[in-house]
Amino acid sequence: MATIEERIAALEAKLKQEKAKKQQIEARKRAMESKKKRSEDTRRKILVGALILARVERGEWPQEKLLAMLDAALTRDDDRALFDLPAIQSPQRSSQ
Repeated sequence: MATIEERIAALEAKLKQEKAKKQQIEARKRAMESKKKRSEDTRRKILVGALILARVERGEWPQEKLLAMLDAALTRDDDRALFDLPAIQSPQRSSQ
């Protein structure tokens, strides 16, 4: 027959395992929520972009205005290239 100390130790070990399991479940839940939020954010951006591009194509939104907004906002050369915008010369590049 197990002593009280052995039973307490066994129960404490079981409690520790259950707490670890709970933390894993909560971490998985947070990760899924974060993934869902990122997915929804990406979908919103795609839908807004598609709407603006469709309006530009139909002539309902001035293309120059869109390009001016993109020119002001985009800083990465590969992003700028997607819209045929010139690369931005950084101070480091221009002094070489």
